Amino acid sequence: MNQRRRVVITGVGAMTPLGLTIEETWEGLLAGRSGVGPITQFDASELPVRIAGELKGFDPTQYIDFKEARRMSRCSQVAVATAQAALADAGMELPLADEVRTGVLVGCGVGGFECAVEAVDAFRAKGVGRVNPFSVTALLVNMPSHHVSYWSGAKGPISTVVTACATGTQAVGEASELIRRGAADVVICGGVEALIHFAPIAGFCAMRALSTRNDEPERASRPFDADRDGFVYSEGCAVFVLEALEHARARGARIRAEVLGHASSSDAFHVA
Repeated sequence: MNQRRRVVITGVGAMTPLGLTIEETWEGLLAGRSGVGPITQFDASELPVRIAGELKGFDPTQYIDFKEARRMSRCSQVAVATAQAALADAGMELPLADEVRTGVLVGCGVGGFECAVEAVDAFRAKGVGRVNPFSVTALLVNMPSHHVSYWSGAKGPISTVVTACATGTQAVGEASELIRRGAADVVICGGVEALIHFAPIAGFCAMRALSTRNDEPERASRPFDADRDGFVYSEGCAVFVLEALEHARARGARIRAEVLGHASSSDAFHVA
């Protein structure tokens, strides 16, 4: 029986409410800072929840051509920006050494939902002529994977995991299996969500699932506290570069960690 290929992590990128780089995020964690604050991306004054974890100062044009960025949802923009950091951390330059042996698997729970709402609003207010022709493609959940593939030139296996809160973790696990079975030598993988938007937040408010500590947002996320009152809605992204161990060693890559295995199962229980 053939031995299973070992899978290692050689690159890491992250954009979080604590910072737009892995270094800023790590420094914030060590300092005990909170990334939660008042919502700035829309007027939340009429909602019972007015706090969230936002990516502060994110400007997609610092990472993506302005014209291209306009055609993308926010989650796709954030995914591409984070993937750039991950590949740089892995010591990989473009064009990729072997495009057809490099895959992409970026998970996302909701996708570009805001693009769908914008299209509906434009149609109702001004007719079909004012609907963004890229709204249909921008809203799809698989578009972060597509745009990372398009930006990097990766032409290997491509897929998307959509499993709510488990999405990012499962994406890493599924990406490792692509390498183990020999379908790719490198996979750019991770998870992204970037939808600080009235619709999902209003929905979670109706469920009474979110913390209402609007006056002390830095203390709102306290899942194990006796006085907890809900979770905090946030956005962010983490991207990893996975490689077959022999591939990483052959190019002299720095190995950060090894993915030993993963599993997925369902509790077959009520949605809430």
